[in-house]
Amino acid sequence: MELAQLNDAEAQEFRTSLGVGESGLDRVIRLSYGLLGLISFFTIASDEVKAWTIRHSTPAQKAAGKIHTDMERGFIRAEVIRHDDLVKCGSLAEAKKHGLLHTEGKHYIVQDGDVLTILFNV
Repeated sequence: MELAQLNDAEAQEFRTSLGVGESGLDRVIRLSYGLLGLISFFTIASDEVKAWTIRHSTPAQKAAGKIHTDMERGFIRAEVIRHDDLVKCGSLAEAKKHGLLHTEGKHYIVQDGDVLTILFNV
């Protein structure tokens, strides 16, 4: 109850002092995803980032279908980068310069935390 009344910084400090690294909600979400066999991937359109939930071991073409059925039907390829790598680089352009952005086909198995740019033609 005390944690709910604290701001984020104070709550984190309180959890750290107790040896608990994450909030109860974060833990429930993480464990639920694990039990259900779910992962998240991200897409970027202009300045908008969206997270999509899919089952573990989903190929890129099926993941594209989660966004829109036309994207699955007309799937050409996906440009992929790990979320952590994108954060380190700061932008997709910078990630391309460092060779961290790679192209994958329809059978690529999407990994938790991947950032995808789906190229398709309908």
